Amino acid sequence: MLRPRIIPSLLLHDKGLVKTVNFKTPKYVGDPINAVRIFNEKEVDELAFFDIDATTLNKEPDYVLIEKLANQSRMPLCYGGGVKTVEQAQKIFGLGIEKIALSSAVIQNPQLVTQIADRVGSQSVIVVLDVKKKLFGGYEVYTHNGKKATGINPIKFVQELEQLGAGEIIINAIDQDGVMKGYDINLIDKIAEVISIPLTVLGGAGSMRDVEKVIEKHGVIGVAAGSLFVFKGPYKAVLINYPTQKEKNTVFKIHLK
Repeated sequence: MLRPRIIPSLLLHDKGLVKTVNFKTPKYVGDPINAVRIFNEKEVDELAFFDIDATTLNKEPDYVLIEKLANQSRMPLCYGGGVKTVEQAQKIFGLGIEKIALSSAVIQNPQLVTQIADRVGSQSVIVVLDVKKKLFGGYEVYTHNGKKATGINPIKFVQELEQLGAGEIIINAIDQDGVMKGYDINLIDKIAEVISIPLTVLGGAGSMRDVEKVIEKHGVIGVAAGSLFVFKGPYKAVLINYPTQKEKNTVFKIHLK
């Protein structure tokens, strides 16, 4: 039986892990290799790493670090950051990564989705859209860590991406990032309504109840979070955590009825 996925989302910056609020003020939260080892023990569904330096600094993916992460991981890994070509994607898959997340490069060249999917299969090609609310209603896709507006409507664009061969869409709500006050349910509803490929949502989780609300409404969906799995308590002490199988079953109860 297909189940929802609960996915820690980790940001790479200067070879360390950081957490942001509204894509700003990155706070160091630890070593990525150590984090993978801890998440191994906690038997997470999947783990996602996003290099927030690669695109903004126009850097190649850090293949050495990616290989170290893949070698340590006992769970499926998704990597995003700086991937602009089919050759880069193939190199990363060769290091042991299961999914590649494309973002800014797809805005400039949507056909990149098709080109990579034709080589490795759609199931391994993910597109991440960083989305912000517009002042007078609606949503817009941003790139470069939320600094560059694209004028693109995410609800229309995800339909195009599905046709191009994307195997999954990750919607990252910039306004909710690091705030820990819940997901943008309205945005999730709008995206889920127009695509049939897997959807993962990111931005806003402050408790497992926030995760549960999304699963209650949308069933088989990926629910990703950053702060929820690296902080603990009202003062945000750094502590890597993840729900036990018993806790996950409680969250899944609506879907599994």
